[in-house]
Amino acid sequence: MPIHVMFVCLGNICRSPMAEAVFLAQVRDAGLEGQITADSCGTAGWHAGEAPHPGTQRVLQAHGIPFEHRARQLRTDDLAADYLIAMDRDNLEGIRKLGKTDAETSLLLDFAPELGLRDMPDPYYTDRFEETYRQVDTACAKLLAHIRQREGWE
Repeated sequence: MPIHVMFVCLGNICRSPMAEAVFLAQVRDAGLEGQITADSCGTAGWHAGEAPHPGTQRVLQAHGIPFEHRARQLRTDDLAADYLIAMDRDNLEGIRKLGKTDAETSLLLDFAPELGLRDMPDPYYTDRFEETYRQVDTACAKLLAHIRQREGWE
């Protein structure tokens, strides 16, 4: 059974679908497609059914990263993921409020402490999609390295 990673933000149209797409591209590049899967969702359901934000779509297309996503809200069955990766501390709290999980649960930026942030700034409010992309790309690479090390795939 593949390792499953769930990225979680608030509305599931900016940060978490960007992280999902970037991470899956890195998984493909590493030749681990059959061993790791990823998805994303939001702690709120405001944008359920919507495509990623146009800013997220633009930055992913500019970097040649394919994506196919429709926003959805975090559900109890998502707690069965192997990794629950939140974009900020509020989202982390939303995961914890939903119920008990055996998943490794953390903030995405915990994997990239050199960036000097814990919470991933939300480009929905800042319009800094390229900056968010760079942070996501760095942290997802470190997350993938963490998973490879834990699984003995190095």
